[in-house]
Amino acid sequence: MFRIGPYNISSRVILAPMAGVTDRPFRQLCREMGAGLVVSEMVTADKRLWHTRKSSFRLDHRGEAEPRSIQIAGGDPEMLAEAARLNVENGAQIIDINMGCPAKKVCNKAAGSALLRDETLVEEILHAVVGAVEVPVTLKIRTGWCPDSRNGVRIAKMAQSAGIAALAVHGRTRADKYQGQAEYDTIARIRDAISIPLFANGDIDSPEKASQVLAHTGADAVMIGRAAQGRPWLLGQIDQYLRNGELRPDPTPDEQHRILRQHLDALHQFYGEYLGVRIARKHLGWYLQSCGNDQDFRQRFNQLETASDQLAAVDQYFVQRRNAA
Repeated sequence: MFRIGPYNISSRVILAPMAGVTDRPFRQLCREMGAGLVVSEMVTADKRLWHTRKSSFRLDHRGEAEPRSIQIAGGDPEMLAEAARLNVENGAQIIDINMGCPAKKVCNKAAGSALLRDETLVEEILHAVVGAVEVPVTLKIRTGWCPDSRNGVRIAKMAQSAGIAALAVHGRTRADKYQGQAEYDTIARIRDAISIPLFANGDIDSPEKASQVLAHTGADAVMIGRAAQGRPWLLGQIDQYLRNGELRPDPTPDEQHRILRQHLDALHQFYGEYLGVRIARKHLGWYLQSCGNDQDFRQRFNQLETASDQLAAVDQYFVQRRNAA
């Protein structure tokens, strides 16, 4: 459907990088569910922090389908360039630069969407990273720093000139955080200004909305973030609708049971029991929002301390759902 460097991406649906969410188990599940490309959680460009437990998990993409896209975050061109080189040595096939995260702990370090205030620094970073590696480099931005400073079009032109292979744009400014509604007019103006692949991001939570956003913006693909939490099957639903206009129904309770169980088991295997059990709790909460929102079960599940107890509880939950149907 479109290309990033040497890679043909067959689906117009991309999983957005989300810190604390798009770990290897979730990425692999979303690829299986229909995403054409998945992007890792952002990895700090400060390699001195790579020995931490958090970074060790984020740098692990063994066994993943190609192309493997790794997002890096930071505000120093040389440090970002070095991080890109080291990630490529570690198996990254696409390097993605984060200039879209609005989180305070990122922006306070002059990284993420905070960079959009300093266009000179943005240009230095883009040239440094593109020049440091042979693999394609992509970029994720917001429409600007604040509603009065929507400089997304200038940044997009700069990115294309620097050799960026594809651009993802979230339809909010840094000041908007995740409040209000995403706007797509700026993304449409960016489409008119550049010819590299463009991905529209922000508030896309249904196949119909994805189709509308693509029609409005002229983007090559949609990037799905929060809407995929607890609904990884949404990616395949959007893909199918964009291909042939067919609305695929949500998975049956039995299919949801299989998907959730597979996901929790992968989390336990990847993180080990202690950490896997704790990370499974937040994912279970997201799944429940899309299949009943049973708060009593969620509270009981959050008190379980072993992987086997969590899997048994999920099995029992779906048996009760079938019996009640």
